[in-house]
Amino acid sequence: MLRIDYRRTDRRAVLSWDAQDADKPWISLLSRLLTDHTDDAAQELSTVISLPWYNFAALRGEVLKLLAAHSLALGADIQVSDTAADLLRQSHQTLTSYQSAVESASLDGAELQTTLTERGFLRDLSEEQLRNVGRMAPLPAAATFSVPGAGKTTEALAYFVYRATQGERLLVIAPKNAFASWDEQLSKCAPHLANEFVRLKGGRDRIEALLRDDPRCMIITYQQLVRVTDLIAAHCAEHPCFIYLDESHRVKSGVAKQTARAALSLSHLPSGKLVMSGTPMPQSTDDLIPQFAFLYPEIPATGENVVDLIRPVYVRTTKGELGLKPVDRVFVPLRMAPFQAELYQLMKREVARDAATALSIPGKQVFRNLGRSVARLLQFVSNPALLASEIGFAHGDMLAGVLAEGDGPKINYVLRRARSLARDGHKVLIWSSFVRNVEYLADRLSDVGAVFIHGGVDAGDEDVDGTREAKIKQFRDSPNTSVLVANPAAASEGVSLHDVCHHAIYLDRTFNAAHYLQSEDRIHRFGLLPDQDTRVEIVECVGTVDETVRTRLDFKIGQMADALNDVSLRPDPIALDPSDIDDYEDYSTGLAADDIRAILQDFGKSVS
Repeated sequence: MLRIDYRRTDRRAVLSWDAQDADKPWISLLSRLLTDHTDDAAQELSTVISLPWYNFAALRGEVLKLLAAHSLALGADIQVSDTAADLLRQSHQTLTSYQSAVESASLDGAELQTTLTERGFLRDLSEEQLRNVGRMAPLPAAATFSVPGAGKTTEALAYFVYRATQGERLLVIAPKNAFASWDEQLSKCAPHLANEFVRLKGGRDRIEALLRDDPRCMIITYQQLVRVTDLIAAHCAEHPCFIYLDESHRVKSGVAKQTARAALSLSHLPSGKLVMSGTPMPQSTDDLIPQFAFLYPEIPATGENVVDLIRPVYVRTTKGELGLKPVDRVFVPLRMAPFQAELYQLMKREVARDAATALSIPGKQVFRNLGRSVARLLQFVSNPALLASEIGFAHGDMLAGVLAEGDGPKINYVLRRARSLARDGHKVLIWSSFVRNVEYLADRLSDVGAVFIHGGVDAGDEDVDGTREAKIKQFRDSPNTSVLVANPAAASEGVSLHDVCHHAIYLDRTFNAAHYLQSEDRIHRFGLLPDQDTRVEIVECVGTVDETVRTRLDFKIGQMADALNDVSLRPDPIALDPSDIDDYEDYSTGLAADDIRAILQDFGKSVS
């Protein structure tokens, strides 16, 4: 007898069988099917195996075929618990709804707006928003991949107001810096739902107490969700709930990371689901797989079919539809100073060796070490002084010679260019992926009132000195503050500066396409005047890893443009003639296996 059950405590499917069945051929085939499908399957006892329910939901068709091939019949040979049976019926309904979605018609925009207004939705949707919500409204699970500033939050609230019944709740999983935006849009669009989102934070006991009050609208960070997944799951199982993943590309790692596992483990619980991201596939089409799995865990997705699978259930407003003028991107090529170039060659060879090792002996620690090596190389090209504090640096004597050459060409250019723009009355946004660069540039540009933001700057009230919000307000409002220096990892989401700043300078970039695209969108987004120019300068050192980063970012952005049918994503940079020029950790590098191969190729190595 095979028994199939659902364990509420950890949201896993549990399959068990009688000891006398251990030698039957279907047991080993079933075990192999489950363990081959996911690394998260566990052989708990000799007769018990478990795996996350969303994994089992995706496999249920193959499991059924295997059991039928061995003449196992429901009731006689297979026993399914009531809870598992309910979930399997739900999976079947969701699968059917997906199949019908492929051919379903969108709702009429005028009728949709009328219905929303009757249900208390205050905002009149734009033409693009009506189109998007009209497409999502018939679906139990959908995706909005509109560009930043196009109104994804408004669309998401409209989707909830249209589909939700009186008793259904809304849970948003989002980065902390998006919380204020959700509160703002709730008050403007649907204040009848709640005064604001209840923030699930403050530790396990406090969150448990907040859930006991059964709020209509809740919001939690991805990091906090990991710590209280069981509480959230229990609440959503008891109370019908919609769940949204805001900045859903944060789950692109799938089961490899805790944050993604926590979100995916809830995928079978909601009565409605949305994933939301302006950059849904920052590395490759594989980034879409966990996002689609959250929406439709019943449908197996691979890198080969996920784009086709997600196409019927996603919407997107492009920058072209928003009427924005294209960004004026300019590459600024610079030559390294002589000693810097010499030391770079040594460091480049060391990175190439690490890259070859990472490909031939894959492993988390090897990959993490390579991430640090690449980050160190990017740091050195952007600002050689960043290595001065590194204990045990192998080429200390050579580094001393490099430091004697000064700040380096990239720092010198950025300082000079920022001051020039500030003198002409412009506000300037400078990006660097490295915290010490951010602080160093802000200090050097104190004469033009520079302020900085990175992950170490606490969020808070804009009236409290030193907070992220206070610094942003100072940059926006003060005529004496002309420069904001920021880290894309910390400030590429939830910051809008397009009404005051139209110049950005990149001291450096990494392989992380999401960081780059979203950072650029801080000053190029909906709300710009139709004739407003936006200029982005990307500073590179010739013949260095900067050029590898550019090639890989162009490839990733082009791949996303193809998948989303959005030509506005394709960068069209204009190289600047050199004669026109006057004179931390692996997470920030965004490395993928193809990036490593590109590094080896560009560094003159071959990959077998």
